[in-house]
Amino acid sequence: MSLVKYTIRRILALIPILFGVLFMTFIMTRYIPGNPFMFAIGEHPTTSQIKAMNEMVERYGLNEPILVQLWMYVQKLFSGNWGVSLIIRRGTPVWSMILDVFPRTVEIALLSVGIATGIGIKAGISSAVNRNTRKDTFIRFFALMGVAIPVFWLGMILQFTFGYRLGLLPSTNYFDANLDPVPKITHLRLIDTLITGNLIAFWDTVLHLIMPVFCLSFIYLAGITRQTRSSMLEVLELDYVRTARAKGCKEKDVINKHAFRNALIPVVTVVGLGFAGLLGGAVLTETTFNLNAMGMLTIQAINSIEYDIINATIFIGTIILVSANLIIDLVYGIVDPRIRY
Repeated sequence: MSLVKYTIRRILALIPILFGVLFMTFIMTRYIPGNPFMFAIGEHPTTSQIKAMNEMVERYGLNEPILVQLWMYVQKLFSGNWGVSLIIRRGTPVWSMILDVFPRTVEIALLSVGIATGIGIKAGISSAVNRNTRKDTFIRFFALMGVAIPVFWLGMILQFTFGYRLGLLPSTNYFDANLDPVPKITHLRLIDTLITGNLIAFWDTVLHLIMPVFCLSFIYLAGITRQTRSSMLEVLELDYVRTARAKGCKEKDVINKHAFRNALIPVVTVVGLGFAGLLGGAVLTETTFNLNAMGMLTIQAINSIEYDIINATIFIGTIILVSANLIIDLVYGIVDPRIRY
């Protein structure tokens, strides 16, 4: 089977998965007790508030049977209408809200995964090559810490230490709202500030991102390090590695050219799925640092029972995850030419 045919088959196989997630998410959100308007008026509404709530429920079709609501939602979805916010930013299209926050998540994910991958792979290789030495023990200790420490706890410790105590870094938010607005060219703030030559805003954004990016990098670095070490240890015991050493190859070439590439496939899986998970929204980190990105929007939507926003964020997260799985499978063929589709 050719690569093109394999890709087409995989994409077609994803369609029922996406519809299944959309259907299940829609049904489950509708079974949440109450509705967004009931949440907005509080526990002790007046008669006029109840009347207004019932009018809004009828206006948005929330009094219709669930299957009728689902059919209405699917029709709107395929016409490009993802619904509107009813509580958080009343009347604002959901798609506009997602476009406003999703680039922030992309920026955080790219920085975090890039740093974690670069350091994690190097650390994993070093740990495997120096097996059962002090260096190996030191690297494994920090990798174990990354797995064991909750990301929100690490974030709060950093906030308290470098934000409140030392005052070296901003503790919350994505940037200083008092600065002049930055034109949204690519919607990635770090790049837009460089394009417009606004170095003050660039440095301000860097300072705001240091702690959240460190938290996410540290957590994902641990998984990448452990997986790289495990894969390298397995490959270094294979016959062709011993043969390369017996033929007089330099140890550096044995590690980098012979062993590492064959140990890379499990690492690609960890990196790809980790990146997809971050793009879906790093909920705890974004909430801890009040970054107002994709994960935080999802939490706000759940707390406010915003049906359309919940459906949209979960649907987008599913698309990212299944797409990442497809891309990872295709990258396997690039990393290991023996793999055929």
